[in-house]
Amino acid sequence: MSGPMPLEPGGSEQDTLALRLARPPQPRRPRWTRDETTLAIRLPRPGPDEEAVNALAAELADRIGPAVHPWEVAALLEAEGLSASLIKERYGHPNLFSLASALYERVPRTFPEPPAPADPWRPDTLRCLLRGLLFALPALAYVLTAPLWRLDLYAPVLIVAGVVSWAWGQALGHRAYLRMVTGRREAARTLLTGSLMGAALSTALAAVPARGGPVTAVAAAQALYLAAAGVLLVLGRERLLLAALSPLVGGAAATLWWEPGAAARAGLTLLALLATLSVTVRVLWSGLRAPAAADGPRPPLRASVPYGLFGLAAALLVMLEGLRHPYAVIALTLSMGPAEWLLYRYRGWSVAALRVSATPREFLLRSTAVLGRCLSVYLLLLLPPALLTGSGPSVLVLAATLWTALLLQAFGSAWPPAVLCLPAAVAVGAVTWLHLPPGALALPVACGVAAAGLAVCTLGVLGRPAQHA
Repeated sequence: MSGPMPLEPGGSEQDTLALRLARPPQPRRPRWTRDETTLAIRLPRPGPDEEAVNALAAELADRIGPAVHPWEVAALLEAEGLSASLIKERYGHPNLFSLASALYERVPRTFPEPPAPADPWRPDTLRCLLRGLLFALPALAYVLTAPLWRLDLYAPVLIVAGVVSWAWGQALGHRAYLRMVTGRREAARTLLTGSLMGAALSTALAAVPARGGPVTAVAAAQALYLAAAGVLLVLGRERLLLAALSPLVGGAAATLWWEPGAAARAGLTLLALLATLSVTVRVLWSGLRAPAAADGPRPPLRASVPYGLFGLAAALLVMLEGLRHPYAVIALTLSMGPAEWLLYRYRGWSVAALRVSATPREFLLRSTAVLGRCLSVYLLLLLPPALLTGSGPSVLVLAATLWTALLLQAFGSAWPPAVLCLPAAVAVGAVTWLHLPPGALALPVACGVAAAGLAVCTLGVLGRPAQHA
């Protein structure tokens, strides 16, 4: 303070006496962000190449759409082989995740339905057709041996033997399928014992109207063949059965051009029977040599009773229809192959309907449509033979009854077919043999009532999703 103080503007008073306004404090930047030099050259940073990114999004849209997070898109890009340098140079994005996020935002979300699984009930068309043919081929034996005996006198004996064999075979087949769950040896043992018992019972009952005459031997041969053929069909050996019947087929075809003679007619029929029996013995012996399964509870015999009762009813109804329209019955027998194919298709179509149904009511409607479709296809198949043979609606109603009953049996519901079909068969038999009204209309009326009842049972039982899950 001893010296003079300069008071001119611009002097040191600018630092001491000047009025300064307060400024907000500036944040201190990190050292590495400060401009340490004034000579650094800064190039403009390029942005993303939108055109290239859009082209990539369009190319991968089908695989980006189902993604639920950008990281899934990043994994896709990495799997496509996009390197970090390529992402920077071609698409202008700093890294993989930046490009993935851009693609994820560009492509709308799409969630396609999963591929339909394989149909577990896809039928073997050739096998079904072969089975239908094998049901009808044994009738050639009667054609080949017709000149050797009086068919009109011995027909009742053979009908009794055939009806009993049919009913027994239905029950035995069901029990054999149950024993297959336990083991192959147990199923073979059941078939061996059951087939011998069935053949003996059928022959014994046929001997009653035959009064022990020589036709009893023919009935015994028929019973043995039906028992052996049933064993082969249950075990799925249709081709072996067809090979065994080849002498019969060849002999019947030969009669169209020349007369083979009585010895050839009888010999070819006997050869077909012996071939069938030998093949059956070989198949059963192979099954009996299989290792025994662990002991477990056997299925009760009463479980197979309704199957036998339905077999009895079906045999009676077919026999009664055959008395009036034998050629229509041949067509019905041949149609058993397509009928079995439609049983498989019903199960497959029902499973497909279950997958697309949202409510039980919706599935019931779809199940009704599936049932109507299968029945329509089957009856349309039989319509030309029905018109050609003059059987009219009789064989069609009978076919609808049998197919619906077999459908219920395939799902383990065996008592409704037995309860509805057996009274119908008894009623038609009584009307036919006692010559009661309505005569020829008895069979279509009785079968129509049975078919309607079976259809209601089918919708009630198979219209529930639990049966197809």
